[in-house]
Amino acid sequence: MFSLAEVPVLAIVGPVLVGVVLIGFGARVPRVLADALATGTSALVLLGLLVLAAGRGPAIRVGWLGGWLPDRGGGVGIALVADRFATGLAALTAGLVTAALLYSWRYLESDDSHFHALVLLFLAGMIGFVLSGDLFDMLVFFELMGAAAYGLAGYKVEEPRAVQGGLTFGVVNSVGAYVTLAGIALLYARTGQLGLAQLGVAVAGQPGDALLLVAFAMVVCGWLVKSAVAPFHFWLADAHAVAPTPICMVFSGVMAELGLYATLRFYTVVYAPVLPPAALQRACTVLGVVTALVGALMCLRQRHLKRLLAFSTIAHIGLFLVILRALDPAAVAAAALYVIGHAGVKGALFGLVGLLLARHGSVDELELHGRVKGNPVAGGLFLLGGLVLAGLPPFGAGLGKALGEQASGLAWAPWLFVAVSSATGAAVLRAGARVYFGAGPAPPESSASSESSESADEPRTSGEDEERETEGRLTRAPRTMYAAILGLLALGLAVGVLPGARDAVGVAAAGLTDRAGYLHAALGGPPTPAPPATGPMGWTAAGCWLGVLGAGLAAMVAAVTVHRRPLVRLAAGHWSAGASARRWRRWAQAAAAPLRTLEAMHSGHVGDYVAWLVVGLALLGALVVLPA
Repeated sequence: MFSLAEVPVLAIVGPVLVGVVLIGFGARVPRVLADALATGTSALVLLGLLVLAAGRGPAIRVGWLGGWLPDRGGGVGIALVADRFATGLAALTAGLVTAALLYSWRYLESDDSHFHALVLLFLAGMIGFVLSGDLFDMLVFFELMGAAAYGLAGYKVEEPRAVQGGLTFGVVNSVGAYVTLAGIALLYARTGQLGLAQLGVAVAGQPGDALLLVAFAMVVCGWLVKSAVAPFHFWLADAHAVAPTPICMVFSGVMAELGLYATLRFYTVVYAPVLPPAALQRACTVLGVVTALVGALMCLRQRHLKRLLAFSTIAHIGLFLVILRALDPAAVAAAALYVIGHAGVKGALFGLVGLLLARHGSVDELELHGRVKGNPVAGGLFLLGGLVLAGLPPFGAGLGKALGEQASGLAWAPWLFVAVSSATGAAVLRAGARVYFGAGPAPPESSASSESSESADEPRTSGEDEERETEGRLTRAPRTMYAAILGLLALGLAVGVLPGARDAVGVAAAGLTDRAGYLHAALGGPPTPAPPATGPMGWTAAGCWLGVLGAGLAAMVAAVTVHRRPLVRLAAGHWSAGASARRWRRWAQAAAAPLRTLEAMHSGHVGDYVAWLVVGLALLGALVVLPA
């Protein structure tokens, strides 16, 4: 029998061992056995992490691999620090991977087990990244996670677009990792330490000079690239467009959010004594608002359904960052609820898009117009997903949004949250109404005359003529696919309605901001009691009304955009007089020009994206280093 103290190690080693076995035997492993082994492994990891998170005992469990314990505060051993927040985040990761593997049982056409091995290595990398108590080992797990993710994004190597999307993903994130490595080198040169707790002690005795602040910006740069925070975000939509649909569930549901967790953990444990909170709050506010607005605008402009959902994720990442700017347990709890609720609904929406691709060979909103009228259940779930993204009560995404609006400490936050969430929800509702119910006028025969995209790269982003990820046309969705979709929606609902789930998140959030408790445990001190949980985390009247308002606005915007061409013709007829018509056209052109510029910036060229990464690093450094 294994003890709870061994769960973090097994959660990393188990998937790696099973993945290596699957790679070693390759095509000799029957597909059904590979499915069962991979799904069973991730499910066991999920179960173990849930037991660890809910178990009684110390609030923080620390394991030192090989028995290399710290000596007089220093050490070179590899520590796994499993507090309740890290364990819960690792459990969410394992849950999404389990759902993705279950969804893919009869989805992907590949007969070998390389896909399953890559997914298990991806899982091990993410869990190791979350639980690692050592900065360099975080980078190692970051690279393991990245290498597996690059392979999964470009898994369909016979398609040039898949290779390009995977290469773009790999190059941009690898450059970010190199910047992180350089920041780690600066910290090691200054302190001689790599453990987070040891760094926290060493940095606390240092002056908060430019070297330390620049090192912070460089370290978190790579994590913000992974989180697709603007202007580091350009790679994400390209990767989602080509990655297998089950993998998109994990990319959007949890992988992108891991960078935000790492940034907050790094600041709390290491930099809280030397980096003024006002500087980090300024950086989170500026980057969060820009990310949210860019993601929302680009989401509304998409017709490729997987890119649409990817830009929705970018928009919500911006909202998470705005919430976390408060740097207190209430904000962490609100963001955590929002992340869990978002992971559930976004995973379900990607699953529904995968059904469209399997049945119709397309993820183009306009090409699919009215072609799926015979599936009202899937259509209803798709529309429900759009409303949930907009903040509809009582789902967890709406609760996290409502709590985050207050926890952020910004008077204008509710306006931003309602606007951004309504825009992303409206894009999903518009697509669902067109695809499943044939709403609005039929699109023109030529896809080049799209009303949703006017860029020169139209064929690349339309979603037409996508290669199916199943062997032939899928006439009937397997039950495993619907089980994964419904399970993810249930997860999003549970965190919004179950008081026990909300209370557990509140306790975990308090632990994430407990710097003294983390240092005490990681440096070999005796177990300490858990800090008190955050305050009430239930629904309020204001939160419910704002959620309903957001859902209503999303429905209104969707209705307007679905019927946009008739409305334009009506407006043109109403303003038929020469001066009014010319003035109306000038307003329309002036409004469209910035959007076209924004679209042109998402060029798909990796060199452009690396250039923007450099711009983002300079901006981040300025926000952190300059006096608040």
